[in-house]
Amino acid sequence: MNDRKDSRDAEPLVRQPGERMVLPEVLAAMLEKLSAEGRPLLVGGCVRDWLLGGEPKDFDVEVFGIDYATLARSLRGFGPTDVVGKQFGVVKVRAAGREYDFSLPRREVKSGAGHRGFDVEPDPRLTVERAARRRDFTLNAISYDPANAEIIDPLGGREDLRARRLRHGSGAFVEDPLRVLRAFQLAARFELTLAEETAALCREIRETFFELPKERIWGEWEKWASKSVVPSRGIRVLEETGWIDFFPEIAALDGVPQDPEWHPEGDVRVHTLHCVDSLAALPEWRARGEQKRRDLMLAVLAHDFGKATTTERMEKDGVWRWISPRHERVGGRLAEIFLGRIGAPKATRAFVVPLVENHLYHIHMQGEPGSPALRRLARRLEPAGIEDLCLVMLADMRGRPPRQEEDHPGIESLREGARRLHIEARAPRPILLGRHLVAEGLEPGPRFGKILDALFEAQIEGGFANEEEGVRYLRRFLRDPRNRHLLESGDNRGPDARR
Repeated sequence: MNDRKDSRDAEPLVRQPGERMVLPEVLAAMLEKLSAEGRPLLVGGCVRDWLLGGEPKDFDVEVFGIDYATLARSLRGFGPTDVVGKQFGVVKVRAAGREYDFSLPRREVKSGAGHRGFDVEPDPRLTVERAARRRDFTLNAISYDPANAEIIDPLGGREDLRARRLRHGSGAFVEDPLRVLRAFQLAARFELTLAEETAALCREIRETFFELPKERIWGEWEKWASKSVVPSRGIRVLEETGWIDFFPEIAALDGVPQDPEWHPEGDVRVHTLHCVDSLAALPEWRARGEQKRRDLMLAVLAHDFGKATTTERMEKDGVWRWISPRHERVGGRLAEIFLGRIGAPKATRAFVVPLVENHLYHIHMQGEPGSPALRRLARRLEPAGIEDLCLVMLADMRGRPPRQEEDHPGIESLREGARRLHIEARAPRPILLGRHLVAEGLEPGPRFGKILDALFEAQIEGGFANEEEGVRYLRRFLRDPRNRHLLESGDNRGPDARR
């Protein structure tokens, strides 16, 4: 949905023919050693990323012309090796703080259900083209020969990269259902459009979705949420392939109307796609760590899930409008269901749900929020913070083209207030603890929790701001007869507390 012409109109392949890839020193040494026995080629994502101008992080090497014993022997001495992948022809080497994968070319024959249902047979005599055909997409089937700086592209992957096209490598694509979800996250990460013939193959294997274990589904969603450049491209892949049906909370947004005065961009689906793209464009989002980016993106994706079941047309101030009352609260429950469906960890669910439930706080608040209100909001959001909520709000506000008004002033008010109170990243913590009660003569007992809750409530309301003030407040609290119901207990107070 995000039309950033400066990035999309640019030539995506920045590497020139004959240009050498800069390799880690230890990897270059391993490749030189292997070249004496066979032909090592860099393959997969490291070549794709390098062609696009990026810096490769994960290096995979396919070695032709040698057997497994020779491969393992040649790599000894460079670092600890892991040969547990012998049946797949794989050796992992840990050297200079990184792990490198070396493998023999192999044949794969479909023998069972799911993405693991293959019989694998390493075959060092395979041609480079034959080996490339087992890869998922043409852009991942490009090899690089470090000996002579040659790019080997038997399936036309470079042309597909130039066209920003995601195309399957061969008819074997349909044997692994996980490849459809790889298409989903790759399209979003590299601004790609799925080839129609590949989309057709994905539609043919829709029923195989249920063969996928939840942890693999989550792996692809996690990449989409943390690494996307244009997240809407991924959602469009799910729509084009029919796999959106497996994520009904998203599918249900299609066609849900919105008031055109506030949402001229269209229905809730269109709005949501604009929102995720707007978040990905925010420098503040890109500057966050991978886990925080992931959780924020999922919160923006889910922020209007509740509109699918709460939207209705009502007369308001003499005008008939589409409204979605209570959709934030309903959306929180649906977000929880969706995150469970895709295998998200509990920590992600705990982070996302309160952001969904409070994403309209800036709209509902009356005037400048006071300090107690901000502290209560911070507590409701935990483990997320007010600054996290503001990013969700910004993405929501900016997901409404062609409206071009400035961001809602309430967002900046929240930010300024939270920073003033030093609670932009996390909720306030209790100043008074059990040890303070013991120091005043109270004996630990069943009412300690209620007393501490009351004291924390007073702290939230601004009754005290540091430990010294808190102790003075505690002493007044203990003398106040209105608190007698909390203090009188058979075993809760020592004799010194009754003076």
